[in-house]
Amino acid sequence: MDAPSKPPQGHFTVLYFASASSFTAKEYDTFLAPLPIRKLFDTLEEKHSGMKENILSSCLVTVNLNYVDIPKSEGEEDSEPGLMIQEGDEVAIIPPVSSG
Repeated sequence: MDAPSKPPQGHFTVLYFASASSFTAKEYDTFLAPLPIRKLFDTLEEKHSGMKENILSSCLVTVNLNYVDIPKSEGEEDSEPGLMIQEGDEVAIIPPVSSG
């Protein structure tokens, strides 16, 4: 994976790994910031139809190398509903991987 350049002003970067990269045919995208973490999957689904069901339903997500929980619905209490993805942040979509 080539390192993405710094995102344009007012944007953040989403890195795609493994099957997420295959699904999107990209290594990364940039999106307008700020974005509430609870809206991340809907935003990705708008850009890559089918991604939510096929990739995002079983992936891990990091923001600036820290794992985060993505709320499944607006009212879910045990996740991080207040987290905002900010300008310059780096988000990673990490699908399950197997070895063997």
